[in-house]
Amino acid sequence: MTGRRIVVFTSSAELGPALTHLVTSRAEKAITSHGRFTLGLSGGSLVSMLSKELLALPQLDCSKWVVGFCDERLVSFSDPESTYGVYKSQLFSKINIPDSGILTIDSSLPVTECAEDYTRKLKEAFPGEDLPVFDLLLLGMGPDGHTCSLFPDHPLLEETKKIVAPISDSPKPPPQRVTMTFPLVNSARCVAFISTGGSKATVLKEVLEGGKVSPYPAARVVPTNGELFWLIDDPAAAALTIQVERPGAGAKL
Repeated sequence: MTGRRIVVFTSSAELGPALTHLVTSRAEKAITSHGRFTLGLSGGSLVSMLSKELLALPQLDCSKWVVGFCDERLVSFSDPESTYGVYKSQLFSKINIPDSGILTIDSSLPVTECAEDYTRKLKEAFPGEDLPVFDLLLLGMGPDGHTCSLFPDHPLLEETKKIVAPISDSPKPPPQRVTMTFPLVNSARCVAFISTGGSKATVLKEVLEGGKVSPYPAARVVPTNGELFWLIDDPAAAALTIQVERPGAGAKL
């Protein structure tokens, strides 16, 4: 890992533009380096924040973007729980990303086959790479410290061979999902957590200031050769005592 940066903003409104700059700057760097930008997305509050900020950019060009999902719920794309479905309505339908650049699950398959199928899609999208290396993964963290669909005390935390795994007993509904595993997450060139709100403050302190052996899945995200950002707001950072960055409005990451 090239270093962990904990960047605190006064509010989500201040955090949003900084996140957008991170995405667009890494996209520009990736396209210059290897002709495309590979991005892994998560759901939750990130969808509306990212969509709003990206759509406000006057000359956004996503024609060379390839987008996957850090986890996905095994529901139809029309279901409000579908991460792809929400992104499609709020973002994808309004930008020039090609359909071939959006890597979706096949929600008609049983969960184990769905995970195997998504593994195949990722490997096809990253030819020649045993472990697909995304340019940027955007992650969230639940109040229990979970990230992707990797939950505390779940056997999937110890998965080392699969890059995408099925889960049929998610403690958070819906129970059936597919998720990236730690080997895939930690291979990324850059990982950014976005965590806002006071409900995250206690667990965020444990994740960021706890010991080396942490029960929280989010603490296991340590990119092997990549950057790690924590982009958080003041309420989420309320319990932190470690040194953080406070760049203010207009931050460029």
